[in-house]
Formats: sequence, C-alpha cells, structure tokens
Amino acid sequence: MNNRKNKTAFLTKSAVIAALYVVLTEFSALLGISSGVIQFRLSEMFAVLPLFTPAAVPGLFIGCMISNILTGGVLWDVVFGSLASLIGALGTWFLRKKSVYLAPLPTIAANMLIVPFVLRYAYGAEGSIPFFMLTVGTGEFVTAGILGVFLAKTLKKYKIEF
Repeated sequence: MNNRKNKTAFLTKSAVIAALYVVLTEFSALLGISSGVIQFRLSEMFAVLPLFTPAAVPGLFIGCMISNILTGGVLWDVVFGSLASLIGALGTWFLRKKSVYLAPLPTIAANMLIVPFVLRYAYGAEGSIPFFMLTVGTGEFVTAGILGVFLAKTLKKYKIEF
C-alpha cells in the first residue's frame, strides 16, 4: 500500500508542476513573451524544482509539451523544445547536491543549444544560430537563472517541501 501511495504522490506532484508550468506559460503568451526569437517564458523559473523532487522532471517535460501545443508550436518545437526541458530537468536533478546557483545551468544550456535550431529550421526565423543562442540564452538566464534561483532560495528559506 505504501508503494501505491508513493506513486500517487509522485504523479500528483508531477501533474501540479506541469499545470503550473502551463499556466505561467499561458500568462507569458498573453504578454507576448513566451515564444519567438526573444522569449521570456516565466514558467522556466520552475526549472529549479528538480532540486526538490524527482517528480519535477516529468512535470516540466509534460508542462513544456502541453504549453508548446497550446501556444501553437509546430511539431518540431513540441518535440525538441520539450526535449530541451527534459534534458535541463535531468541535469538539474543530477546537480541537486550542488549549489543552488548551478541548478538552472542545464536548462539554460539545453535551451541555448536546441531552441535556436528550432527557431531557424522549424519556424524559418531570420537570423543566425549564434544570435538565437544569445537571445534564447538571455531569456533563460533571466527566467531560469535569476527568477529560478530566487524561487529555489525562497523555497529553501521557508522549508517548503514537495
């Protein structure tokens, strides 16, 4: 019975994280900043949540996938954008014993390396891959790096557990 309870808790945490990711992405979309060459997807602050629970890994992946579908992303964006989130979340999970300041680095790196190719080849965005790496990286640094670290430090300070 305890194993069943653990599985239910894991699925519930994952679903809540996915739902929060979708809601904040939709809010960002209303502001016109969730997609495109310059993007500040506020939901990326949740990229630090694998520090606190492994349930954040599938939660972030599924949340990103649903968000990319709801915001009208093309198939390649749904697949590779979500894969970038999964890679970032797994990297953060592996860094969970390290400094909170390192937590967003896998997400920033994965998005900087994958999303520019999606922008260029799936959407036909005008510009160079290095330029897109700069713009996507800047957005990720602000949302996952600054906001994410602030979120993680706040959760730790107030001992909020998942």
